[in-house]
Amino acid sequence: MNLDHATIVRLAQHLEDCELEARDTTKITEDYPGMDWDDAYAIQDEIRRRKVARGGKIVGLKAGLTSHAKMKQMGVEIPVFGFLADSFAVPDGGECKVAQLIHPKAEPEIAFVTKRALKGPGCHIGAVLAATDFVMPGIEVIDSRYRDFKFDLKSVVADNTSAVRFVVGGRPVAVGEVDLRTAGIVLEKNGEPVAFGAGAAVLGHPAAAIAMLANHLGARGEEIPAGSLILSGGITEAVAVQAGDSVCLRIQGMGSVGMRFV
Repeated sequence: MNLDHATIVRLAQHLEDCELEARDTTKITEDYPGMDWDDAYAIQDEIRRRKVARGGKIVGLKAGLTSHAKMKQMGVEIPVFGFLADSFAVPDGGECKVAQLIHPKAEPEIAFVTKRALKGPGCHIGAVLAATDFVMPGIEVIDSRYRDFKFDLKSVVADNTSAVRFVVGGRPVAVGEVDLRTAGIVLEKNGEPVAFGAGAAVLGHPAAAIAMLANHLGARGEEIPAGSLILSGGITEAVAVQAGDSVCLRIQGMGSVGMRFV
């Protein structure tokens, strides 16, 4: 780590204030170009600590940057990871208030819920599937705190990988009942299809993202607890949304989930 504790605390407060006040900022590596990956995750951890200290609960985890092509483009070998707080949750069919956000975008994802803990190193797709209780459709709303969605990867990790809202729903399905690689998805905005894909767009198999998350946490002495909700990463490009829009994700064999932006 290259940043001292006081700097990490100050940057975490700055980024969380931007989230809570719906205001943007320049990427933090402009002022701290020597910031490393450990610093970035330490800032994210401090944001999580702040939320819990105020009485919030951590209700899940998430993976981002889960396309092989995107990772190659960005010069990284594993996805980035963040957390989901209870304040991020929107009920299926519920409202997401745009005034509380900066420049939101919606991503279609497959959500996993675990029945057993997962811990690396050495976690693999088979272990993830064996530990999964069920999968279901999920939409993540990302909302980078960085001006014009312009950031580098260390800055976005510090910013909790742009997490801000999510919804899950549809029909919970056991992993043995669906081929997660070939399961087709359609994301609709205002009743019109705007994005198509299949589970294989996430690292060849969405469970691979969960395995990488378990190995990432294992290297830090942590694990994915039993009963965790995990968003496995965007299957398509994120779609910009604004007040008045509604989005709906349909996944083959899993039903649909949606939310409205007001």
